[in-house]
Amino acid sequence: MNLESYPSALSAEAESSKKMTNYRWVICGMLFVALVINYLDRQVLSLTWKNFIAPEFNWTDADYGRITGIFSIVYALAMLFAGKFIDHVGTKRGYLWAIGIWSAGACLHAFCGILTDGIVSGHWTLSFLGARENLLAIQQAGTIGVMVTTVSVWLFIAARVVLSVGEAGNFPSSIKAVAEYFPKKDRGFATGVFNSGAQIGALLAPFSIPLIAKYYGWEMAFLAIGVLGFVWMGFWVYIYKEPRKNPYVNRAELEYIEQDLHKEAEDQKTSDKKETEIQQDSNVGLLQAFTFRQTWAVIFGRFLPDSVWWFLLFWAPAFISEVYGFSTASTQGMLAIFSIYLISMLSLFGSYLPTFFINRSRINPYSGRMKAMLIFAIFPLMGWFVMPLGNISMWFPVVIIGIMCAAHQSWSANVYNVVSDMFPKSVVATVTGAAGLASGLGSFCSNYGAGLLFTYAADVNLRFMGYEGKNAGYMIVFIIAGSAYLLSWIMMKILVPKYKLVVLKK
Repeated sequence: MNLESYPSALSAEAESSKKMTNYRWVICGMLFVALVINYLDRQVLSLTWKNFIAPEFNWTDADYGRITGIFSIVYALAMLFAGKFIDHVGTKRGYLWAIGIWSAGACLHAFCGILTDGIVSGHWTLSFLGARENLLAIQQAGTIGVMVTTVSVWLFIAARVVLSVGEAGNFPSSIKAVAEYFPKKDRGFATGVFNSGAQIGALLAPFSIPLIAKYYGWEMAFLAIGVLGFVWMGFWVYIYKEPRKNPYVNRAELEYIEQDLHKEAEDQKTSDKKETEIQQDSNVGLLQAFTFRQTWAVIFGRFLPDSVWWFLLFWAPAFISEVYGFSTASTQGMLAIFSIYLISMLSLFGSYLPTFFINRSRINPYSGRMKAMLIFAIFPLMGWFVMPLGNISMWFPVVIIGIMCAAHQSWSANVYNVVSDMFPKSVVATVTGAAGLASGLGSFCSNYGAGLLFTYAADVNLRFMGYEGKNAGYMIVFIIAGSAYLLSWIMMKILVPKYKLVVLKK
């Protein structure tokens, strides 16, 4: 051995013999907190519109469906470009832009009442309470109340558009961060851990947002939650660095993180065209992303399942309120919503299932995920029994919806990582964003469609399988929701029956 290299060899050996650091879990913790904030922001409207906002602006179910539907379609389109943007600017800067924009959008909702009052009445006030009193007086006055409804709906849509553009960067950033800090075999579990922030946010929401709205006004609920995102940004600036540039990641942890690199190099040498799809340009464009069957597999894995999740997220409080008569600010209403998302925390165990299959059977990540996702797809079939068992007690639907939410979060934690299983890290956010288009479109269909369906069902007293009015509408929706996951799994399996790595060559 060259004597000059002897000290460096000793230091490298000493470094590798050190106990492995676990800084990757610090990053995962930051992603978890960001998702908690994200879902608190999303829940503010669903927990306040029925009992606090609708009386002020005279909204119908169709108005609320229009707001949430447009949010979803803009979210879908923004996802298409957010992934490409994040791949271009990097995970750190991309996430800062994302959470900064969505936090600003969350805060903008609070000023919709003041703006509606000023536009309709021509008299401007900086008081939330003063604007609310003026709008309620206008509603009682007669025909001009229609203008209040129209103006307020479009102002909320505008605020929701800003929120959706920012939130579109959340999952592309998070999935890219997981791909940078975790080996493939751990990504499903890591995603499950940070994805559980959705449930934690949803657990905190029913005990905080309605009470803030009740005692301080619905506007303060939007402001208080929106500010949290700006606080998170201050920590992210100092905490996030790429693994190779991070002084808190030692050699042992870096080797653990990058353990897939050697296997991928072998795959490139030994795999033939039947097993590996080769793209000559490493800079995959948006349109090119749609040329891969792997991308379409994720699209089908997200369209119907995500439409179910967004429906449950936006309509569960209204379902409890309308079918069982418990407002979101009542003790029973808060406990019901809390219980749904408490049960959904079971997804944390479900997200580990693919890792268990991969380690036990020594199968590739995609096969392990698909095996687990088939199990997750069976549980939502219980949705068929939400309305029939709800005739006995409200708590049967609460438990079933909670199980459906748990199954979805377990499903989504793994369908996101199908992208990082089969695409290089350099294009993970781009492909995730492209597939995110399907998520937003599914959400638009379910939320806007549900609003129209419920309004129609109430107007004509729709009858379906022994149910009438809105209850008939809910029965239709839960039958569709229960079947969505199994159909999606079948489509994914048809498109990508076995593991195929996409190799990008410069």
